[in-house]
Amino acid sequence: MTDGAAFPAAVDVLVVCTGNAARSVMAGYMLEYLSEAGGLGLRVATAGTHVVDGQPMSRRTRTALAAVDELAAAPTGRHRSRQLDPAGLDRADLVIGMEADHVRFVRRQFPAAASRTATLRRLCRDLPPGPVSLAERVAGLGLAEVALTDDEDVDDPAGHDQDVYDACALQLWQLCQQLTDRL
Repeated sequence: MTDGAAFPAAVDVLVVCTGNAARSVMAGYMLEYLSEAGGLGLRVATAGTHVVDGQPMSRRTRTALAAVDELAAAPTGRHRSRQLDPAGLDRADLVIGMEADHVRFVRRQFPAAASRTATLRRLCRDLPPGPVSLAERVAGLGLAEVALTDDEDVDDPAGHDQDVYDACALQLWQLCQQLTDRL
């Protein structure tokens, strides 16, 4: 991880999935933990493209987060699902989708945020690390026009057993660590 020197006082990150119930929630907690541990100065929010607002985190999501040793004591009771909205996107310096369809949704519904929106996998693969500001590095990726592929997706564990949630959490943990190394 970097020492955070390339960041302004704080960087606003918005993590998006479909229901704001599993993937975005887990990744949000992970990025918060990694930011604090690495002094990155991230302010992390989460949202979904198709949400029932105000729902607490599911038992399976809480259990999956607790399976990551570093997050076992995370205060999961504070999460409430929320719908992706223009205000949240306007605040975000970086919007991270869990799958290509989330990026497509932002491009269609909120085109002004498209240049700051990518999948987690794409950012792990393409975001250059370095001393240049995050805004400049993100701008250099041409995210509003880049072709999207389904191999960028983090599979949704919704509707599956606990082992699928646990596997998703471990996958997200690895990806979030890779991303924070690039930030």
